[in-house]
Amino acid sequence: MTTMTLRLDDVDAQIVRKYAKFEGKSISDFIRDAIFERIADEEDLATLRQAIEEDDGVRYSHADVLKELGL
Repeated sequence: MTTMTLRLDDVDAQIVRKYAKFEGKSISDFIRDAIFERIADEEDLATLRQAIEEDDGVRYSHADVLKELGL
């Protein structure tokens, strides 16, 4: 397992400690989760941008979708 170091000023470090405690997580777990949430958000944004570029403008109503699914 790799160890990484993060440097924060005292005020920011205290905020991280308090928030991690509030979430019931260790600081390592809290930071790891935050990093991977950020990565997932960036991936979601990239997917959205690609979908917007490929959008043909066709829209379906809720009723149309239900009818198509036979519901």
